[in-house]
Amino acid sequence: MKTRRQKKILDLITKTEIDTQEELQTRLNDAGFNVTQATISRDIRELGLIKTASASGKYKYSPNATKEKENITGKFSSILIQAAHSVDYARNLVIIKTYTGMGSAAGAAVDSMEMSGVIGSLAGDDTLLIITRDDETASRICENISNLIGKNK
Repeated sequence: MKTRRQKKILDLITKTEIDTQEELQTRLNDAGFNVTQATISRDIRELGLIKTASASGKYKYSPNATKEKENITGKFSSILIQAAHSVDYARNLVIIKTYTGMGSAAGAAVDSMEMSGVIGSLAGDDTLLIITRDDETASRICENISNLIGKNK
């Protein structure tokens, strides 16, 4: 229910200019969500919504793109931490060894992090290959991932 409600909140604030919690509460109630002001307040905080100036000069609720990206990156970092057990590189290639069946999850996590200098990745059952533009980028990414997963190459 919470996930559906928060998804509806994001849908509402992207389609209409909502400038008060009361207005948001009314629209949610109209959509079939029976919510209190306290629930709205919690959802706004959890979603990281901010108030921005609208075209009409009023302030409206908007998604915080920075916080959204941080949350996504944090979630994918967590997946990578759980999936990977070693990392190494050779020239412009980074190899991440994962637990069996976790290669694709690690690949999706790395792809979602949008690391600069990465051309692409290829995931197998227990291995992820990251192709970078140059040797220095591979070294940097290997070091960053090694620090992230707590393993030395």
